[in-house]
Amino acid sequence: MRGRIIGYEFLRQSLGTSAFPKDRPARIESVAKVTGMSDHLAVPSAVAPQTDDPIAHLQFALKHEGLDLQAALLALKRLDARAVGQAFLNSPSSIYGRQMAFLWELANARQLQDLPAAAGPYVELFRSQDFITGRPVRNTRWRIDFNGITDSGFCPTVRKTPQLQELIDRNVLQQAQSFIATLDSSILDRAVHWAYLSETRGSFAIENETPSQSKADAFVSLLARAHLPESVTEDYLVAMQNLAVSNPLDRAVQFRHKQNWLRNTLPGALGVTYLPPPPDLMMRVMAGIMALANDDACPIDPLIRGALVSFGFVFAHPFMDGNGRLSRFLLHKVVCSSAQLPSALVLPISVAMKRNEQHYLKALQSFSRPARQLWQVTVQDEVNVQATFDGDPLIYQYWDATACVTFALQMAQEALSVDLRQESDYLQRFDAVYRAVNEEVDMNNNDLILLVRFCLQNGGLLSNHRRKQLLAKGHAASLLDRAQAMVLQALTKIG
Repeated sequence: MRGRIIGYEFLRQSLGTSAFPKDRPARIESVAKVTGMSDHLAVPSAVAPQTDDPIAHLQFALKHEGLDLQAALLALKRLDARAVGQAFLNSPSSIYGRQMAFLWELANARQLQDLPAAAGPYVELFRSQDFITGRPVRNTRWRIDFNGITDSGFCPTVRKTPQLQELIDRNVLQQAQSFIATLDSSILDRAVHWAYLSETRGSFAIENETPSQSKADAFVSLLARAHLPESVTEDYLVAMQNLAVSNPLDRAVQFRHKQNWLRNTLPGALGVTYLPPPPDLMMRVMAGIMALANDDACPIDPLIRGALVSFGFVFAHPFMDGNGRLSRFLLHKVVCSSAQLPSALVLPISVAMKRNEQHYLKALQSFSRPARQLWQVTVQDEVNVQATFDGDPLIYQYWDATACVTFALQMAQEALSVDLRQESDYLQRFDAVYRAVNEEVDMNNNDLILLVRFCLQNGGLLSNHRRKQLLAKGHAASLLDRAQAMVLQALTKIG
């Protein structure tokens, strides 16, 4: 039947699972072969499952839609062991029959019984040409190499889309190393200092807050610890949370033991925008996140691993306050632990994120929106919320993180190519202009620094406001004219 939904989306709807709706569902169309469209997968009727048998739809999905770990596991939790076993018996060497059997055991935490040994060569669970993969763990029972990002019960998936592959190929961290090597030590030291301050302001700005000096100093101290060889544990994260928040009432002593939620300005249940996993499930998820954060031998690009830890942490929301700020710190922590950023540098990723807030929100909502639909929320009053989770806990452990990782790599590239490079160029121009003016103008150092800064902020010219400020300090108009002329001359030489 033309237009009929099949595959993963059919399984989600027909079995009533809590898998997230497919962005590109498969459906029957008048096409000659399976064809990817912008918003769906067009499938010829001859290739599509001919019945409503969920086994047939899952086999089709594994073969033609690729592995959607969340959708497959949640479907298999609803499928009878005998049906899965029979599908394997019908073709013991079939890749997809073995994958179903393996995933059924993973989903249900028990083994299928009374089945012969699998045949055929070992196969990857995730096709490495299609997914970011981790170290393979061999399963001899089904002759499958589990090569998910982790095998710890927290295993988001990342698809190698053309956009993400292009970002990976750019190798931002290698670019950063090459760029840093071109800077002299004086410029580098100041660029590093600027990056810490800018990342601090950017992280607060994302939350629409301007930090006081004490708050900024505390967060800079937090960022400085990103390069230290400290394991990410509950105690460590509590200590970092205490640095990230300033109100003593909001400082944690352990991971949360009650439900929390995020809200916007709308009243009632409409204002509750996201609910993280309940405390008992959150502990399981956090164990996997911390294991991934500490896995410095992981073969995955540190930026990708850092993005998974960062977004996984903010979705787990283990504290009552400070989760967003701490999640962005964890991205730095993972990257810095890889030792691929020298000289204690951090990329000012939060500055780029603030500039791209709508894209940041979209990445967050790729998980938070469908997860929110699985909660029943009743607001009893302005303070008390009654929330019931109607979904399956696996959604917090197995989810598609492609949008989140893509955004993080885009922001890392922008932080390097735009923010860090611009600041380094500015420092180089400042030094050249400062030397030129200092050789020709007799002015105390503090005022000379201000003059150069004022000119560079205004295309080489002193604004009337800044000129009046310097005149008020007792500097002659002729001296300021001479200094401005030297600034313009130096900038012309720099080009």
